[in-house]
Amino acid sequence: MYLGIQRKLFSMNKIFISQSPEIMGGTPVFTGTRVPVQTLLDFLEGGETIDDFLEGFPTVKREQVVAFLEEAKARMVASAS
Repeated sequence: MYLGIQRKLFSMNKIFISQSPEIMGGTPVFTGTRVPVQTLLDFLEGGETIDDFLEGFPTVKREQVVAFLEEAKARMVASAS
């Protein structure tokens, strides 16, 4: 039985990113939405702002985006050292 994966990205024990085979085929999404994390990365790569992303995907909260970016930054710094 597959229970899915949820990652905690903040020390406040809030879950910001979820991954489950029942939601978007297991694609990592912002918890409580069907918005893939990759969509945020595509927006940023295309020169759009976080505000542009949030305007286009109002179900995603700013704190989810910030938590994801902080976690990504921490992992990049850790892997570089």
